[in-house]
Amino acid sequence: MINTLLGTKLGMTQVYDGDNVLVPVTVVEAGPCPVVQVKSPEKDGYHAVQIGFLKTKAHRINDPETGHLKKAGVDAHKLLREIRLSEASQLKAGDVVTVDAVFKEGQIVDVIGVTKGKGFQGVVKRWKVNGGPAAHGSMFHRRIGSIGQRQTPGRTWKNQTMPGHMGQERRTVQNLRIVKIIPEKNLILVRGALPGATGDDVVIRAAIKGGK
Repeated sequence: MINTLLGTKLGMTQVYDGDNVLVPVTVVEAGPCPVVQVKSPEKDGYHAVQIGFLKTKAHRINDPETGHLKKAGVDAHKLLREIRLSEASQLKAGDVVTVDAVFKEGQIVDVIGVTKGKGFQGVVKRWKVNGGPAAHGSMFHRRIGSIGQRQTPGRTWKNQTMPGHMGQERRTVQNLRIVKIIPEKNLILVRGALPGATGDDVVIRAAIKGGK
């Protein structure tokens, strides 16, 4: 069985855990994910399973994807992701993977998502630079200041913190505990915050290393 599911972040709330302690959780709609393709070393050179998520209308996906899904006997889905495996899987094309078949309450997981986009930002917000004096007439409040030298070396060093695009980056939050699973609604409650905004897609996988 695979150890990864695709999901959608629905938002945050608070619930009581088994020790009657109020904990913050993120609600994720995880699955069901149909198996679209199973890869093998004989044909593809490695073990992997491709799964889909989020049903959509057939005209909203292109012709190659339509034929690919039709071959597996799967309806049109918005997302397709490949999961690498270390050994052969018992799954076959057309099978459906649900949240209670992959995860259990109390399990430690990693969540992958894309952070919120902040647009073009200056160094004060983007890199927490102190900025200049705030007195009247200083003409230097939230600017970057000196970024290089004069004749030697006569250039700006690589990796200099500068204004630019902030956010919208792939991030992985590791070692989060599953507080509760609601299989009839395909919901999973993960302790803590996840990257991205409400409605964004996330990948939930079993943690590579054990967490606290």
